[in-house]
Amino acid sequence: SMNKPLNVCLIDDDEIHLYTIKRGLKQIDILQKVSTFCDGEKAINFIQDNIHQTDSLPDLILLDINMPIMDGFDFIEAFTKLKIEKNITIHMVSSSVNPNDIERAKEIPQISEYIIKPIAPEVLEQLIKNAAN
Repeated sequence: SMNKPLNVCLIDDDEIHLYTIKRGLKQIDILQKVSTFCDGEKAINFIQDNIHQTDSLPDLILLDINMPIMDGFDFIEAFTKLKIEKNITIHMVSSSVNPNDIERAKEIPQISEYIIKPIAPEVLEQLIKNAAN
């Protein structure tokens, strides 16, 4: 039921990546509301503040690993402790091809996919379409 916009949340401190993703999202023909956070802590605070406002919570999170203050893995740890009544899909996005990062992400059930930057437009479109279903 996509009469409501798909709530997309980008957690990343890389301005160029954010710009590219936002531009890519505009090309995709699915109604969406996009919010961005430059570190995991700001995103966790937002989710905590809106924990009972399920419409305000993201449907899809694209989560970077390397960020100041609270990185992607720390974010997941904090996120997992929250009692969220909504099914939120989280994809970890990173420029890291470090096998340790990839393995670690694979072992975390809350992470659906590990995607290496840059995200190709057709991959982005597929993620949005999957999340909208």
